Amino acid sequence: MLRMADRKDKIIIIAGPTASGKTEVSLRLAQAFDAEIVSADSVQIYRHMDVGSAKPTREERQSTPHHMVDIRDPDEDFSAGDYVQEARKTIGGIFERGRVPLVVGGTGLYIRLLVGGVAELPPAHPELRLKFREKERNTEGALYARLTEIDPETAERTAPRNVARIIRALEVFEITGKTISRVQKEHAFHDRQYEHLFVGLAPDRSILYERIDNRVDSMIKGGLLEEVVNLYELGYSRELKSMQSLGYRHAGRVLAGELDLKSATDLMKKDTRHYAKRQFTWFRSEPEVLWFDPKEIKGIGLMVNNFLGQ
Repeated sequence: MLRMADRKDKIIIIAGPTASGKTEVSLRLAQAFDAEIVSADSVQIYRHMDVGSAKPTREERQSTPHHMVDIRDPDEDFSAGDYVQEARKTIGGIFERGRVPLVVGGTGLYIRLLVGGVAELPPAHPELRLKFREKERNTEGALYARLTEIDPETAERTAPRNVARIIRALEVFEITGKTISRVQKEHAFHDRQYEHLFVGLAPDRSILYERIDNRVDSMIKGGLLEEVVNLYELGYSRELKSMQSLGYRHAGRVLAGELDLKSATDLMKKDTRHYAKRQFTWFRSEPEVLWFDPKEIKGIGLMVNNFLGQ
């Protein structure tokens, strides 16, 4: 049995692309190491968005405490900085209970800032943002092309349709003369608060794609369209940032008559594979990640045990 002092300020991170097996691995580790799970997922934070975010089931959440899930309504703003602030409070409570924080998710920015601290970036510049949005309206895709030119590293891990993130990266470059990736690398990580073990899950690519296809099919059968109808009935607009996430925007196109269900399902599978590739790119740029096949649960468990027992 590990002494409480051995656990102080140590967190475990389980990350990887969507459908890589994070939930199953994290639940088994949580049971083995008396852990509580802290979600690092930018969609699971929202209430009423369960099917499309592959949120842990009620039974899973009853068996193991889960945090940072269902903490905002879909129309509420929630930044990466907000995530760090709230997640650190949550982790502090887990330490006080003498348990192990197990950070689990695929939102790489959340995890990077949680363990490394928030780099000091310039404040928003409304005039610049207006100029960028006007340019995008006149020439769709122009901003992403510009980002690819000045900061290919950030462009590679950013979805071309994520205009808000693209604009922020261009804004930082215009104000500072430095790319946002360079600013983040130069950041001294002065507020590191934890020792951490960073485990990345990397199933075989063909297996991952099969899991993605099966997950999409399960979401459709499990009521994704009905969930989006319910969100509309609750007053949440299709145009919200949360409603533009994977699955929800595809369901929205079906309900609007823009796509039939089969076409939307096929597109959702394709877009999810592309998203998984970007997640791999992001996590492979993190030098501390130790990669495992999700089937190697015994090896992961030994690594966690050694880390906690140091």
